[in-house]
Formats: sequence, C-alpha cells, structure tokens
Amino acid sequence: MHEAEPHILFEKRGALGLITLNRPKALNALTHGMCLGMSKFLSEWTADDGVKAVAILGAGSRAFCAGGDIRAMAESNRDKTHAAADFLRDEYSLNALIGAYAKPYVALTHGVVMGGGAGVSVHGSHRLGDEDLAFAMPETGIGFMPDIGASYFLSRCPGETGLYLALTGGRIGLGDAMAFGLMTHHVPAAHHDQIILRLADGEAADAAIAPYAWAKPPAALADQRARIDAIFAASSVEGVLERLDRDGSEFAAETARVIRARSPTSLKLAFELLRRGKSLSRNECLKMEYRAAARLVMGQDFQEGVRAQLLDKDGKPRWQPSSLAGVKDADIAGYFAPLGAKELRFPENARG
Repeated sequence: MHEAEPHILFEKRGALGLITLNRPKALNALTHGMCLGMSKFLSEWTADDGVKAVAILGAGSRAFCAGGDIRAMAESNRDKTHAAADFLRDEYSLNALIGAYAKPYVALTHGVVMGGGAGVSVHGSHRLGDEDLAFAMPETGIGFMPDIGASYFLSRCPGETGLYLALTGGRIGLGDAMAFGLMTHHVPAAHHDQIILRLADGEAADAAIAPYAWAKPPAALADQRARIDAIFAASSVEGVLERLDRDGSEFAAETARVIRARSPTSLKLAFELLRRGKSLSRNECLKMEYRAAARLVMGQDFQEGVRAQLLDKDGKPRWQPSSLAGVKDADIAGYFAPLGAKELRFPENARG
C-alpha cells in the first residue's frame, strides 16, 4: 500500500488498482495532494498491463466524498495566492484523465457525493450508488459554480434536470441520480468488498458488479419532471424564476425560494456554463470551466459564501451584486475570456 499524502491510499490488489479517500472526519473532501496522487497512480496503472481495472471508495460510513477542500481555496482567496487556481487546474486535469481512462474505472460511492466527489466518480465508466446516496452540486450557495466537468455531465442529464440541479444545488437520492444518468448501478455498500475481490481476481467489471446490482429505486422527482423541463427551459435565470412564480405549486415556490438565496453572479454563470456545455466535449467544458472558476474563486462572492456557510455559519451571505439585475451580460462574458498562458491545456492526443 502506498500513500501519496496522508489522506489517500493506493493499493494494487491483484488485477485491481484500488484508491481509498481517507479523510472520513472531513467527509473525504479532496485536497490538492489527493488529486495529484490520483493522477500519478492512474497514469502508472494505465501503463501497467497487470492492472485490469481501477476502483475508488471513501473511508467511513457517512460519505464517499463531500467535495473539494473549500477552506483551503478560501485561504488562497484571502491571501491572494495562486494556490486555489493551481488546485483547480490539477483537479480538472484529474477529471479529464478519469473521463478518458482506457480501463474500467469503478466508483464505489455511498452517502454524500458532492462537488469534487462527483468529479472523481461521475466521469468514470461505472458509478455505483447505495441507498444512502445524497448527490448534489451545491456551489451556487457559496458564491462559486458547478465545476469539475459539471457543464458536461449536467447538461447531458435528461430534459432540464441538470440545470435544476445546478441552480438549486438540491440534493437528490439514488433513484433520481440513476434516472438522470449520474449513477449507473444500485449496489449497497455492504457488497463493495465482494466486488473488490472479484475485480482483484481479474473478473470483468460488468461481471463483477452484476450479482450485487439491485433494481433501480423510485425517482423522487419523477412527478415533477414535466414541470422542471417546462420551467427550466426558460432563456434566462430571471425567466426561470418568473415561470416558477407563475406555476403556483408548493414545489415551484420552494424551488424559487432556494434559487433566490443563491449568489446572483453564480446563478447566471451556472446558467451560461450549462447552455454552452451542451455542444462541447468534456475537455472543452473543463477548459471553459477553468477560465471561469480561476476568476470566480478569487472573487468577493466566494469569500462571502464560505464565510456565511462554513466559517461564521450565519447563513446570511451578502452577495455583490445582491440581485440578478445587478449582474450584467458583460460581467458574465468576462469569466469566459481566454487566460493566455494560464489556460488549462491537455496533451494533444488526449481523448475527451
């Protein structure tokens, strides 16, 4: 067993390369070092003919991975360093590596899967969720944006469900995650060890998983799908809110309340990211997201969102601008401007 750094474990078990996210007290939130370690070992295992598949799981009973190390990025914002942008660059490069991985990549998820946790699972070939899954992309609530390739995979969710998740940051369970294409299998966490043993013995991923895959659970949002698709097809965030207000249902009223509490800048940026992402490849989405995220992570709203939600925990962020009307089209366009020498780049032969 190897440790690239104290919070992640790498082990070659027979024909399996096994990754364990090992920060259970922090819900296995990703650090910069964890991302670098994953990229290193995934690259090594690609070239190792003895490794037939890779699996990743999270330590502890509460979470697979709750996201990236937001506190560390907030410190970079406060101190005006390049650390946050460097972290995002390497995290997005890892997401691209996973998305193009030539061998089966099996994410054995359980409990909380959010933000960066989605980045190291949803891009993989096999995404196993258990009955306790709580999936979310909650970034608009801290003045950030759905990233880690979310403009790619959320924009490809059926109908307008991806935009619904991006703007609200709402949590969904396994039934909805499978209906939206975010998870591929329902496998209770109690069966993870058996799947790991089969993969270590060199069994094909599909065959190793099949005996433990349960039926899809009901999708809680199924009854709201037509409403979501009609409302979130609006041409702007303002249009979405207008349709929610006109709808008059309890679901629409609660959804509008949640969206109005989010950062106006984050909302408009998330909307534009998903609309653009529909016609882009995964790597193109990651490049686009890096342009926006490298700027947004150093902004006032991110600093304020982290303060209100994670530090002071008063739940009363003071967004600037404080309304959607205050966020101009030119402001959003600026987030998509090229970064010159600081652009996120992938090898010319990289798939994705």
